[in-house]
Formats: sequence, structure tokens, C-alpha cells
Amino acid sequence: MTRTTPPQSTRSPEQAIFIAQSASEKKAEDVLVLEVGDLTSIADYFIFASGESERQVRGLAAFIEKEMTQRYDIHPVIEGKETANWILLDYGDIIVHIFRSDIRQYYALEKMWADAPQITIPESEHPITPTRQLVGG
Repeated sequence: MTRTTPPQSTRSPEQAIFIAQSASEKKAEDVLVLEVGDLTSIADYFIFASGESERQVRGLAAFIEKEMTQRYDIHPVIEGKETANWILLDYGDIIVHIFRSDIRQYYALEKMWADAPQITIPESEHPITPTRQLVGG
């Protein structure tokens, strides 16, 4: 089987952790990073995150897309934006799955990759700071 994604970038582990930290800082639930490169040719890392509503799922996807564009100048292929039950951001060697919580439980996709090593997500060195202040607070 030929690889359909670009070869692994030396920045992939850094980018996978950055995505996970960004999702966590935006209050994503159950953020998980799996190193799947030895198990599949699809990608090197899968990232799973959950939101409680379609609005939160869309917000998480938009935030990750914006942060990755600003920091690394890369843009994903995006699937699922319309329904926002499950949005997939494909960065080639990193695939991000953002689920509505009940949909994630139903598919239990990460269980299919139980043999994959889980990457520890360190605390972000640069937590996201609000870009606007509340007026009259």
C-alpha cells in the first residue's frame, strides 16, 4: 500500500502536541494523542478531542485551524464542518478528530487504535490569553 500523505515532517511531534494543547486550552474534553505511524500508513498521529455541542466542536476546529496557520503556516483539509458532529482536520501526517461527546462515545474510534502509544500532553508554556477584555466587568 502506498502512502497517501506527505512524508513525516520533523515537526510532526511538536505540531501534534501543539494541537492538543490548543484544544485543551479551549476547553476540549478528553484530549488524546496517539502515535499511529507504526500501525497505519494514513498518518503518524491521531488526535481526539470532544466538545459538548456542535457550536463548541466548530469553535475548537476553527481555533486549531487558526493557531496552526499562524504558527506553522499550514492549512488542513477539513471534513464534517456542516454538521459539526465530527470534524476532521487532516494535516497530512497528523489527523485531528473533534467529536461531539455522544458521537465520540458511539464510534469509540480510539479503541481501534488501543495498541498505539499515547503521547503525554505537557502543560502549554504559553497559555492562550484573551484577546479582548470584558467591558464593565
